[in-house]
Amino acid sequence: MTEPSRGFRERPVSFVRRSGRMSEAQERAWRELSPRFVIPVARDVAATSILPGSAIDPGATFGRSARLVVEIGSGQGHAIVHAAASDPATDFLAVEVFRAGLARTMLDADRAGIGNLRLVEANAPEVLQHLLPAGSVDEIWIFFPDPWHKKRHTKRRLLAPEFPPVLAAALRPGGVVRLATDWEDYARQMREVMDAASGFVRDFPGEWAERYDGRVLTAFERKGTRVGREIRDLAYRRDGIGG
Repeated sequence: MTEPSRGFRERPVSFVRRSGRMSEAQERAWRELSPRFVIPVARDVAATSILPGSAIDPGATFGRSARLVVEIGSGQGHAIVHAAASDPATDFLAVEVFRAGLARTMLDADRAGIGNLRLVEANAPEVLQHLLPAGSVDEIWIFFPDPWHKKRHTKRRLLAPEFPPVLAAALRPGGVVRLATDWEDYARQMREVMDAASGFVRDFPGEWAERYDGRVLTAFERKGTRVGREIRDLAYRRDGIGG
């Protein structure tokens, strides 16, 4: 990350922003569809930051009061578009720093006639802290975050001890964090961090959670399985104590 900033930019970011030009179709999608799908946000110093004090009203944003699910690092949107189409009674928010991925998400959502999905182009910790009101989120999904698999880079991982309090503040009591990764050492780090976090309890028996059936099987997950990486799921419930 080369963007100068303060606050969360001194801490791990949700996913690294990728550069590169969008395709013509993606550029057109951004021009034509972003007014409908993308939440405009006030920026702090960095291009994907959120200015403190910029909280939205989810009810006003979606035009109704409903359960809210937030996916951090939504990529090209395969999981969240499928979820939004399958569960029209729930509102979904995709958080991503990769603009081409957001454009693809909008294209797919538009084709599917989805109205219960919004997108925000921003770093996820700042979305949870500054954009969403405290206690407004029912579920947070973090599927396949950047593993930073080189030993010298593991300190950049999102799931570090300072992150669970941010998750806890955004979630309502009883809300759930769902996690998945295909890197075993990161899965174990996630479990260690979340097990130690105040205000969260395991929402699964045994060593790992069952695969979340609301997570559509993506090409990324298939690729990981093909090369022999086991997918591990975790789920933690906000117990309303501590945090």
